[in-house]
Amino acid sequence: MTSVEIEGKNMKQTIKLAVVAALALGTTSAFATNGATLTGMGAEARGMAGTGIGIAHGAESALTNPALITSVEKTEISFGGTLFMPDVSNTNSTTNMGGSSSNANSAADMSMIPEVSLATKINDNFYIGVGMWGTGGMGVDYRDAKAPTDQQYQMVTNLQLMQFGLPLAYTTNNFTIAFTPILQYGSLDINYNATAIGGGQNGSGVAQDMQFGYNIGLAYTMQNITFGAIFKSQINMDYKDQLPNAMAGFGVAYTNTKLSTPAEIGIGASYILGEHTIALDYKQIRWSDASGYKDFQWDDQNVLSLGYEYKTKGWSARAGYNYASSPISEQKLGSMGALPSGADMAGLINTFNLLGFPGIVESHYAVGGSYAISEQTSIDLAFTYAPEVTETYKNFAGNEIKTTHSQTGASAQINFNF
Repeated sequence: MTSVEIEGKNMKQTIKLAVVAALALGTTSAFATNGATLTGMGAEARGMAGTGIGIAHGAESALTNPALITSVEKTEISFGGTLFMPDVSNTNSTTNMGGSSSNANSAADMSMIPEVSLATKINDNFYIGVGMWGTGGMGVDYRDAKAPTDQQYQMVTNLQLMQFGLPLAYTTNNFTIAFTPILQYGSLDINYNATAIGGGQNGSGVAQDMQFGYNIGLAYTMQNITFGAIFKSQINMDYKDQLPNAMAGFGVAYTNTKLSTPAEIGIGASYILGEHTIALDYKQIRWSDASGYKDFQWDDQNVLSLGYEYKTKGWSARAGYNYASSPISEQKLGSMGALPSGADMAGLINTFNLLGFPGIVESHYAVGGSYAISEQTSIDLAFTYAPEVTETYKNFAGNEIKTTHSQTGASAQINFNF
C-alpha cells in the first residue's frame, strides 16, 4: 500500500469517526416527517413548515436551496438542533397461522438531530459555505415487547443520515445559481426475535456507509418576489447484510444491500409585503426510484409547504403547514405470490413497512420565531406537530397489522453575524 493510499484511508476513517461522534450527541432512532426526510433544515425553515426553496433563511439555506445563501450580508454561522419525539404503537396478529395477537409502544421516542451552517460573502458575485446536518432517518424499538409470544418480534430498526456540504453560489443581475457537493454518512441496524413465528434472533449489527451526492439550486429575485428551484441527487447507500438478513428471517432470498437516499426536485416562491412574507414550496421525493425503498413499494411523495412570517427589526414570528401523502400504501394480498411457509409476500411487505418503517404521518403544523439579542446575535425557535395517523393493512399471515404514529419536535438555533 502506498503512502497516498494510507493517507486517504486514514482521512476517511477520521471523517467517519467525527460523524459517529456527532451522531452520539443523543440520537437513538431519528424519525422524519416526509417519509424518512425532515421537513426542513434549520429552525427558521422548520418554523415555516419546511418552506425554503423560494425564501432565504441565511446560512441554513445551504441544503434547502444553496442559491439563497446570498442573503448573508457578510458572514453568518448558525448552530442548532432538533429534539424529535415520535409516538408510535403497533398491533399485530398471526392467528391465521397459529400465532397470537399483541400490541406494544415503540421506545424510540426521542432523538437529537444536530445542525451547523456557515455562509460568507466573498465578493458581489460569489458566496461560499460549509455545513453539517442531520437530514433524516427512521426507527422503532420494540425490545420491551414480551417474547416469545409478541408479534412485534422485539424489532429494532434504526436509520440515521447526516450530510456534509460545501455550497458555492454565483449571483448576477438578481439571478443566482449554486452547487453543493455532498458527503453523506449513514448507518442502518435492523434486528428482531422471530421466536414467535418459529425463527430465532435475527440481526447483523450496525452497518455504515459514506457516499457522495450533490445539490443544485437556482434563485431569481424581482422587487418583492423570489423564485427558487432545486435538484438533489440520489445517494446510493450500501448497508452490508442488513436487508438480506432481515428478509431471510421470513424465508425470503433477498440480495439487495442498498437503501438509497432518494432524489428530490422542487420549486418555490415567496412574496414580501411590508413586514409580512408568504412562502410556498412544492417538491417531489422520488422514493419509487430509490434502491431498497422501491422493493418495499414506497411511492413518490408530492410535498406542499405553506409558510408565513411577520418580521420586525428585533423579532419575527412564523407559522406554516406541510402536507405529503404517505409513501407507504397497502399491498394487495396475493399480488406478489406466497412464500414456502405459506406466508403472503405482499403481506410481508405490509408487515415490514408498518412495523419497522412506519413513515405514515401526512400533515404537519409549525410555529416559530426569532429574537435579536444584538446586531450580531439572534436566536430562532420552532415547534412542529404531526397529528396522529393510523393505518391498518393485511400482514403476511392474512391477519391485520395496525400502526399509529404522531410526532412533535422542538428546534433551537443561535446565529452569529460578523
